[in-house]
Amino acid sequence: MSPNSHVFPRHCHSDLPVAAGGDGCFLIDADGKRYFDGSGGAAVSCLGHSNARVAQAVKDQVDQLAFAHTGFFTTEPAELLADLLIKHAPGRLDRVYFVSGGSEAVESAMKLARQFHIENGEPNRRAIIARRQSYHGNTLGALAAGGNEWRRQQFAPLLIDATHVDPCYEYAERREGESLKEYGQRAAQSLEDEILRLGPENVMAFLAEPVVGATLGAVPPVAGYFKRIREICDQYGVLLILDEVMCGMGRTGHLFACDAEGIAPDILCIAKGLGAGYQPIGAMLCTDRIYDAISAGTGFFQHGHTYLGHPVAAAAGLAVVSELLERDLVGQARVRGDHLAAGLRARFAQHEHVGDIRGRGMFWGVEFVADRATKTPFEPSRGLAGKLKKAAFAEGLICYPMPGTRDGRNGDHVLLAPPFIASEAELDDALDAFGRAVKKVMAAL
Repeated sequence: MSPNSHVFPRHCHSDLPVAAGGDGCFLIDADGKRYFDGSGGAAVSCLGHSNARVAQAVKDQVDQLAFAHTGFFTTEPAELLADLLIKHAPGRLDRVYFVSGGSEAVESAMKLARQFHIENGEPNRRAIIARRQSYHGNTLGALAAGGNEWRRQQFAPLLIDATHVDPCYEYAERREGESLKEYGQRAAQSLEDEILRLGPENVMAFLAEPVVGATLGAVPPVAGYFKRIREICDQYGVLLILDEVMCGMGRTGHLFACDAEGIAPDILCIAKGLGAGYQPIGAMLCTDRIYDAISAGTGFFQHGHTYLGHPVAAAAGLAVVSELLERDLVGQARVRGDHLAAGLRARFAQHEHVGDIRGRGMFWGVEFVADRATKTPFEPSRGLAGKLKKAAFAEGLICYPMPGTRDGRNGDHVLLAPPFIASEAELDDALDAFGRAVKKVMAAL
């Protein structure tokens, strides 16, 4: 990045190389150095960086029609993508509302939940419940719902009220002597307790990631947890919103991550892998019951963005989902994910500072600790996550380290979410690079 740049970067004192090209699973900087995209950016690039079919779909759509506002028109790519998603969606999901990214999808879901209850004759339902150490986006509504304390802290005076219950974070929160089933039921019980505390008549929705992404580092639920969550929501008339922005679209080895739990939500949010990085696109899916309540009431959803259903973005999404399904890349994510998991465990399961290796499909997290026996995290002042990111990048590996794993301040993990097209040899090379980075960082602590 030039010192004379007028771009406002994420970090004002960063010195970033210029990304000049993409080749399969690799990004290439202006000096020709290749970086294996071991995190898919932020679990975005499921197809890698040079998929000819998606690139051609974008070009063809621009040539035919670049933009049409959804206040006046629908478009063929939006209609076809919605049909394809609903064909494979779980439960009674029946309608698709296209947006430009994950935060917009979550904002839309929260607003739809509120409007549904108003149209349904329950205007007192306004409370949103989510989980500690969750992340749902950076717009104010999504940030309020999320439980990432570091991201929330300075903006707290601007946020709507939301309450947060226990995550399903077995490594850190299961009690000694407690079975996995007992732990999962206890974690789910915190939702019912909070609904009763607030009054069921006041609660509009529960929002959760099926596999927790950035904040906890690819933490899957224990068996039975989400089935109990679904029962609790049904019992009290609370809508279940699942945030699959990071873990959806095949990332966990299922097109929709909730399929692994045997449940379906009332509202589901997707993004990231939906466009695979070729276009910014997200979507909110809802059930026929919710849509019919709006249709039979005011007849319109009181919400909107300029780029809803953008035809070029929808054309890219249609090509991406078609690639995932026709080439069985979702199945490949499971197979390659097994290889990635085995490689992680072979290299790091006995490492003195690796506390937990967890994940599903091509979505894995490694949590680092100062003491394995007590699961004690490193002191935040060590800056472990940032050092791991820098060291891995120097080795030609892009990964996604995050601090604050345990409570927003303490704890460090690294998230790995490579493209589904990665070969076993490429994954092995990436893990070797990660191993070298970990060794260098730990030796210098």
